[in-house]
Amino acid sequence: MQVSRVRALRGPNLWSHHTSVEAIVACTPDEEWVGNLAGFETRLRARFPALSPLQPTGHNDTIPMAHVLELAALDLQAQAGCPVTFSRTTSTMEPGIFQVVVEYSEEAVGRLALELAEQLVKAASGDTAFDIEAALAQLRELDEDVRLGPSTGAIVQAAVARNIPFRRLTDGSLVTFGWGSRQRKIQAAEIDRTGAIAEAIAQDKELTKKLLDAAGVPVPHGRVALDADDAWAAALEIGLPVVIKPKDGNQGKGVTVNITTKEQMHAGFAAASEFRDDILVERYLPGNDFRLLVVGGKLIAAARRDPPQVTGDGVLTVRQLVDRVNLDPRRGNGHTTPLTKIRFDDIALASLATQGYQADSVPPRGGRVILRNNANLSTGGAATDVTDDVHPEVAARAVAAAHMVGLDICGVDLVCDSVLKPIEEQGGGVVEVNAAPGLRMHLSPSFGKGRPVGEAIISSMFDDGDDGRIPVIAVTGTNGKTTTVRLIAHLLTAGGLRTGMTNTDGVYIEGRRIDSGDCSGPRSARNVLLHPDVDAAVFETARGGMLREGLAFDRCQVAVVTNIGAGDHLGLNYITTVEDLAVLKRVIVQNVSDHGMAVLNAADPVVVGMAENCRGAVTFFTADVQHPVMSMHRARGHRVVYVENGQLVASQGKTIYTAPLSDVPITRNGTIGFQVDNVLASVAAAWAVNMTWESIRAGLKSFASENDNAPGRFNVFDYRGATVIADYGHNPDAISALVGAVESMPAKRRSVVISGAGDRRDEDIRQQTEILGAAFDDVLLYQDACQRGREDGEVLGLLREGLAGAARTTHIDQINGEFIAIDTALARLAEGDLCLILIDQVDEALAHIAARIAEG
Repeated sequence: MQVSRVRALRGPNLWSHHTSVEAIVACTPDEEWVGNLAGFETRLRARFPALSPLQPTGHNDTIPMAHVLELAALDLQAQAGCPVTFSRTTSTMEPGIFQVVVEYSEEAVGRLALELAEQLVKAASGDTAFDIEAALAQLRELDEDVRLGPSTGAIVQAAVARNIPFRRLTDGSLVTFGWGSRQRKIQAAEIDRTGAIAEAIAQDKELTKKLLDAAGVPVPHGRVALDADDAWAAALEIGLPVVIKPKDGNQGKGVTVNITTKEQMHAGFAAASEFRDDILVERYLPGNDFRLLVVGGKLIAAARRDPPQVTGDGVLTVRQLVDRVNLDPRRGNGHTTPLTKIRFDDIALASLATQGYQADSVPPRGGRVILRNNANLSTGGAATDVTDDVHPEVAARAVAAAHMVGLDICGVDLVCDSVLKPIEEQGGGVVEVNAAPGLRMHLSPSFGKGRPVGEAIISSMFDDGDDGRIPVIAVTGTNGKTTTVRLIAHLLTAGGLRTGMTNTDGVYIEGRRIDSGDCSGPRSARNVLLHPDVDAAVFETARGGMLREGLAFDRCQVAVVTNIGAGDHLGLNYITTVEDLAVLKRVIVQNVSDHGMAVLNAADPVVVGMAENCRGAVTFFTADVQHPVMSMHRARGHRVVYVENGQLVASQGKTIYTAPLSDVPITRNGTIGFQVDNVLASVAAAWAVNMTWESIRAGLKSFASENDNAPGRFNVFDYRGATVIADYGHNPDAISALVGAVESMPAKRRSVVISGAGDRRDEDIRQQTEILGAAFDDVLLYQDACQRGREDGEVLGLLREGLAGAARTTHIDQINGEFIAIDTALARLAEGDLCLILIDQVDEALAHIAARIAEG
């Protein structure tokens, strides 16, 4: 069994809405079916007892070996604690070749699970060893390394619950929510509107205390010490006991509390100096350690933090007691678990010494042993939720502290006996204010109930009902995609929206091209969604990108399907029939939002069938208002867009909008049929995102110069009294549409310049010239720049075969090179002639034609 072409489908895809790993699995005839290997399943389950039941998928209850790989990859993740449920195995037209798809929650984990599953299957086949516990441990460790921590994860989960899209921007905790101009960002528990100055103030403990004191918030007084002796002098000035800590520390690092002797001070100064040169000495406040979480000017949660400790039983040593406590499954080594394992280090030993213990001492039964002087969870402390106990005056002081520093999300550290009464009455004070505070103690406290702090943070970033989304319009089909995308973007811009667009020509933001080349895939679309100046996005959604990575978005507001044709790269990537192609193209329809719209071609039965896969509404379009699909849809009160009496009409119930086709230059008074279809689809899409009819009409009228607005899409030039048309049509359906358009244009003699893309079936290449041979007098063949896997001259040979027996063509030339072919065709033109040039290098060819026309 060989596993190849492993892809990560990072968005909704051909197989499901889930992120998944897809692989091609090749099996020899001897190993293709589980039944071919005697005792295989017994050996398999001996190595992985938790494997799900194998389900027959072939004929006669046969089970493909690829299905075993699929289940193993899914179950390994599930057993490692990953929330995955979907997998699938599909046979291809090639014997022994299967497509295996397995959901993942983290891409790296999904890829590793597939590798381990392959090792497991081969071990069971060859009766060799496989360590399932080591494999699961490897997966768990990787998952813990790459997944979001509990604080960021809680915020992301809250966003998902509100249908707000998110994307991780780094391997760490930098996450963006929403799209385009409505997006927001977080870094752990810090939001994008938190100022750098506020964060700097929070890092400076002495400055923070000065500001809080000015705001009337009780704080312990102190000062910066230059050295250990100066620190002791400061302690005597302040009054013992004192605390010593780094001026801008965090997580309790380098903090020593309750110092009463010079020796303790020197040791504490040395510990603090390991983290920072500036050392702060301040009055020690006796009492409990509380963390108050303020979000958006409101107290959201509060917890009492207790230092790491163990309770003696009169039998076990301190070290043994710590080991027992660390067995708690809630305790881990990082920040991904509710609690952190207690560290048994030099600081712990020093804390033991102050209590008269050593590591091997046996504390009396019920005796409490403190392992650290601070209560931070990161060093093994525990938390008890006290949110419901917080006195209003205490909450007010916490909010004032956050406001004075300028933090949107703020962890306020308070030391006092209780939060049940005002701080001033207890002689307590705020000892620290923290930017990007940890949320673990509030999400999963050791005792008490968790608090929805993730929801509070999301609510501070997005108003109720705001999902952070901009209108996203996805366009797919065989022909007309690029023109439709460009026209939709133009209509949205006319309606006042800053629009981002991707197509086969590049990426455009507000009409400015920021990337060139074929940008019809998900990577370019994701870049547009990240752009802060985009109010709406229109994406050409090509089959290749959907197969490679899936969609760039989880949901779109509008999905447009122009048509489905047989010449659209059939035979590639196991898409062999029109039905296969339709299943792939309808992915965008399946992922229309609940309140969105699918815009479908009523004249294409395959496209019409996609309507039942749409969770939103459907608009049908075609020029023929009497088409049965249109009539039925219209009678039911749904949206239709059509042509009647020279008018473009958009209708729903009693609502009717019209625009004369004479005001839509791209259609040439309605004579270019395929352009009419593109306009109808574009109008339906703009209508679906609530563009006003006035702005739609204005946009249609101003989309005048197709050379600028839609390069390579029926661009018409006048050359010495002859008509020259340049187009990127490159499949039989496109050629048929072009022939229909040019036949409506008068001409004395018709010529065509054509090459062919090598990544199409032989019959599709031949069919192009079969169509042209019936409509053109002269045909000039040229070989394009990239043969896409074909030998030199192979495509030209197929094009010549298509011209055999041509009904009209009387003259055939073969030219070496696109630009030479163009020059040859132009030189032959006489007044009143028409020449269709099917260009390959769009920008370069159009520039070449424009230069020749300028020369006259």
